[in-house]
Amino acid sequence: MSHFKVAALCVVAAAVSGCAGRAPAPVSVVQPQDRYMDCAAIAIEVQTNNAKVQQLASDKGLKVAQNVAAGVAGLVIPVLWFGMDFQGTADTEIQALQARQQYLAALAEQRRCGEDTGDAQKVVTESAKKPKAKPKAPPTPTASAAPPPPAEQ
Repeated sequence: MSHFKVAALCVVAAAVSGCAGRAPAPVSVVQPQDRYMDCAAIAIEVQTNNAKVQQLASDKGLKVAQNVAAGVAGLVIPVLWFGMDFQGTADTEIQALQARQQYLAALAEQRRCGEDTGDAQKVVTESAKKPKAKPKAPPTPTASAAPPPPAEQ
């Protein structure tokens, strides 16, 4: 094999291996906007993260199928082995999203999301049911309220 063919094969292998997969971009567990999030924002982010985890799981399945196909085809054309993805991008990102979900759950618990404290309900019902003040009548003396007779000696 000539030096030109070996050099060309190395260039092709390097180019193909660069396209093998993308680098992981995990989400950070704690983010600057977290201190401003209310219960509704936490719930929306949890739903969004769940959708991302499902998409990443689907991508992971496709990547495994691609790696198997490249591995089998690499038995015939060994250059295809450079196209296999061993970075574990989906796994890294899923783990980061799960850690973020745990943090958001703790944040929701700290802010008492999901609890019905009844404070708003209580204020509305108390103000609506509060009766007008009536003057109290002085208590009437009863027989049991009379002083006991003096004791005999």
